[in-house]
Amino acid sequence: MPLGGWELAIVLVVALLLFGGSRLAGVGKGVGRSIREFKDEVKGPEGPAKEEIVEAEIVQPEIDRNKTES
Repeated sequence: MPLGGWELAIVLVVALLLFGGSRLAGVGKGVGRSIREFKDEVKGPEGPAKEEIVEAEIVQPEIDRNKTES
């Protein structure tokens, strides 16, 4: 049961009355940004993949230190 022209117009008018124009514009902007980011992620990286290098220090928990020192 798809919405016809009149039904869609009524839904839009009710949404405009409930939320106001600025909030609906913000929602539309957020949805557009989300769709754009999703498409970019589906396409994959445009350039060569960058390897992420993370420097980390291995820290032995305090419990294990007490066992090894005894």
